[in-house]
Amino acid sequence: MAANDVRWGLMATGGIAAVMAEAARPGRFVAVASRAEDRARAFADKYGIARSHGSYQALLDDPGVDAVYIALPDAQHSEWTIKALQADKHALCEKPRGRR
Repeated sequence: MAANDVRWGLMATGGIAAVMAEAARPGRFVAVASRAEDRARAFADKYGIARSHGSYQALLDDPGVDAVYIALPDAQHSEWTIKALQADKHALCEKPRGRR
């Protein structure tokens, strides 16, 4: 799979997610997730993203997503990075700190 063929999902709709969506235009992200479907849909409409999900798990369950960019607050990075990997998704997280 070539880098341009990767179907990216965006986990969150905050400030960093907006920067990433703007930088990746057009069409790099195929789906976005938020804790609320209406926020996800509004974000998707604004940035031309085809699909939106009202939960992060729904994004991970989307068979049309190969990889996720985790734009969540730091405290959620390790939880959702691990969940993404367990869902057999590639994950990009700028600070995937965790502890045992």
